[in-house]
Amino acid sequence: MWLTRPDPAPPAPRRRGLACAVLLAALAGGLPARAEPAGTRIALLTLNGFDPVSYFLDGGPSAGSARFELSWGGRVWRFASGANRAAFRDDPPAYAPRLGGYDAAGILEGRLVDADPLTFAVIGERLYLFRDAQRRARFLADPGLAGQAEAAWPGLRGLQDVPLTEAPR
Repeated sequence: MWLTRPDPAPPAPRRRGLACAVLLAALAGGLPARAEPAGTRIALLTLNGFDPVSYFLDGGPSAGSARFELSWGGRVWRFASGANRAAFRDDPPAYAPRLGGYDAAGILEGRLVDADPLTFAVIGERLYLFRDAQRRARFLADPGLAGQAEAAWPGLRGLQDVPLTEAPR
């Protein structure tokens, strides 16, 4: 009885030479690496999967489901229900976070700063995200800062990896 399998017989020298040649060609870049087809875009999950419509409803943000997904702007948006998905599909700019979803205070500083999707404020019926509670408190104390961030946004918009431009589908 074997506790492990015996080693297989070594391949014939000719075959081993071919395998080495193929391996060396692949390492040297002679063979194309296995990758996504040209032109394939990777869709990013927005708001860490939280439902953007739920920010405007009682109870605040709720987790979306892969069952209710929609692609818009090169990103994937998840929703808690089909009704929320339909509302977003009909008017994405009304529900999508402003300023590309970046920290609004960072925009004022001239930088794209990642935001925490659970640190947010609805100012003037628009969703703004923030990196932390202090930045959020600053905007809530002076709602005029949202307008200043909006004015600064066009100058920073081009720095995004994936600009929000395409229609929902």
